[in-house]
Amino acid sequence: MTSPIDPRHLSEPGLAVLDITAADEDTAHALMDGLQQLWATSGITPTRREPGQPGVHARIHAQAPRDPLALPSEGTGIETAKNDHA
Repeated sequence: MTSPIDPRHLSEPGLAVLDITAADEDTAHALMDGLQQLWATSGITPTRREPGQPGVHARIHAQAPRDPLALPSEGTGIETAKNDHA
């Protein structure tokens, strides 16, 4: 990403800036949609292509859930299978 991360986006615990690189726009949008099902995010942001760089790029701002061990709710389409063999 060419733009610097603004300190106000990281001003308190739980806030994060995520830079995404994906093969195509559909993949980037699917990832951003999945993240917004789990966390409070800036939503599905525009993607862009940078000359000489593979794929598409996007940046989102997110706030992690208060309980980092909480599993996503059913119906998000995100796998949360537990490994019972550990």
